[in-house]
Amino acid sequence: MNYSQLIQQLNQGNLAPVYLILGDQEYLAGRIKDAFVKIIPDNERSMNIGNYDMEDTTISAAVEDAISVPFFGERRLVMINRPYFLTGMRTKSKLDQNIDDFLEYLKHPEESTVMVIFAPYDKLDSRKKVTKALKKVATTIEIGNLRENEIKKLVTDKIAAAGFKIDHDALDRMVELTGGKLTAMMSDLPKLILYNNDTKVIDLASVNGLVSKSMEQNVFDLVNSVLAKNPKQSMDIYHQLILENDEPIRINAVLIQQFRLLLQVMILQKHGYSQGNLASTLKVHPYRVKLAMQTIRKFNYDQLREAYIGLVDTERQMKSAQRPPELLFELFVLKFMKSVS
Repeated sequence: MNYSQLIQQLNQGNLAPVYLILGDQEYLAGRIKDAFVKIIPDNERSMNIGNYDMEDTTISAAVEDAISVPFFGERRLVMINRPYFLTGMRTKSKLDQNIDDFLEYLKHPEESTVMVIFAPYDKLDSRKKVTKALKKVATTIEIGNLRENEIKKLVTDKIAAAGFKIDHDALDRMVELTGGKLTAMMSDLPKLILYNNDTKVIDLASVNGLVSKSMEQNVFDLVNSVLAKNPKQSMDIYHQLILENDEPIRINAVLIQQFRLLLQVMILQKHGYSQGNLASTLKVHPYRVKLAMQTIRKFNYDQLREAYIGLVDTERQMKSAQRPPELLFELFVLKFMKSVS
């Protein structure tokens, strides 16, 4: 089920006992939370809505709330956030999560309770018993990897609701600058609407002036400048990222991820994978796949592999702290450009 289908279902009053909202889309997650809250009457919300963060609270507390009888109402809403125990990730939380309580609840969900689990992750650990049990019971809504046309529709609908329009080239540029991140695009809309209040039309000039490039987009530009053997542009972009308070080792890690993605896309594309299949197989944003496909048309496998290996070696040296990280990156750029010249 997708976001639109969920909202339609909730508006019709068709409710499931357990929902799993999977994906890191802060804007959509917020909209979904608001939609679920509306199923509880205003005067009952303080007593019949529970909100639990699993990095601060135990799942047992949420389950105990879920099995409670609604207080002067027909329904309880229990929202569970950041259920890290469904993933393979480590957390700083020292809570003792009694997963058995949750597993027992999933066997017989309370009829008067709607439990909504917000998992802001790219994927869950499907090998875990608790994940398998949840997926059998829950209605799952994936909000993480929206297609570009879905993102554009959500943005244009929001703009239209405010009585504005947006030029096609301006919308394309917003997608480009934000890396196709819906939450970032929605965050930029208020200032674009205010700036274009007289014309009621968001144009390309205002997008270029008011929307900042995401780190991912800057890294994409950096990747292309390195591959294009343009040292000055590469260092200019790199130093701009440093000025924006991005740590050198983090920049290097994102570069490694990007070159790994380019190699994966190149290999899988040769095996007949389409753009849509690539995004779902690699569990990455479809817009990143689109950009990767544009990049690999210009370069060969050996160049990408050489850059990837060089960045991995640079990361190793950065962690050993033998030389300044900025110098190590400069040496990587010069060495790579010399090796592929």
